[in-house]
Amino acid sequence: MSTGAAVANPWLAAPIEIAGVTPELAGVATYHMRFRDAKRHAQFRFRPGQFNMLYLPGVGEIAISLSGAGGLGGTWDHTIRVAGNVTRALADLGPGGSLGLRGPYGSWWPVEETAGADLVVVAGGIGLAPLRPVLDAWLAAPKRLGRCTLLYGGRTPDTLLYAKQHARWADAGVDVQTTVDRADVGWTGNVGVVPLLLDRIRPLVPKNTVLLVCGPEVMMRYAVLSGLARGLAKEQIWVSLERNMQCAVGLCGHCQLGPAFVCKDGPIFRYDKIEPYFDVEGL
Repeated sequence: MSTGAAVANPWLAAPIEIAGVTPELAGVATYHMRFRDAKRHAQFRFRPGQFNMLYLPGVGEIAISLSGAGGLGGTWDHTIRVAGNVTRALADLGPGGSLGLRGPYGSWWPVEETAGADLVVVAGGIGLAPLRPVLDAWLAAPKRLGRCTLLYGGRTPDTLLYAKQHARWADAGVDVQTTVDRADVGWTGNVGVVPLLLDRIRPLVPKNTVLLVCGPEVMMRYAVLSGLARGLAKEQIWVSLERNMQCAVGLCGHCQLGPAFVCKDGPIFRYDKIEPYFDVEGL
């Protein structure tokens, strides 16, 4: 599922079901979903970085980035942390549960547009979920002309998302580097914040490198600064913002960021397009 699809009616939620649930971390699980209508399911497409609006009648609606596709007979994935009423109700549904979906919406990571470049994927915490489709797309590409490096960090080793997949990605050619803020007794890897991994990458060819960043905004700010310090142009850096998206069509205004609406113009932005607003907290 690598190409986006137009939304016929942006206000109409289609019925979907949870085909299965994969526990990931404490309070985090990946939900494998499919349309109840077989034709609609067969037609569904999305691009890495896009999101869906998940609707639970009587509870509410929430914007969630897509985190993968192709599992459990062609389902697509949402990796979700329980953080509020909607996500809590979703967790209570379990396999076989029904809900509504609008989407996909939003911009996407420039995977196809930057074919041949070296990809440096920087993620923090659950920010790896919207970037997992990027890794899937790179691994599925028939000709990988550039290298792919994943720099990923969590608070502690037990908060690293998709830990069982890291070795598989590495075996398939991704340079996987992980770090944690606080190590435990069994941790033998890097300790420190994620941008430090970017500072240490060798080799790095700035003119042929694209930086994709998703995670806590403070981490993204420092990752951008590290990328610029390594010689990348602002046009070679892309960030994901998910500020309070509520309607997905730029009508309600909750996600406005300067002149842009994150749901309609994002959530993936080229850094030079949002630089004046990126460091303004609470904007």
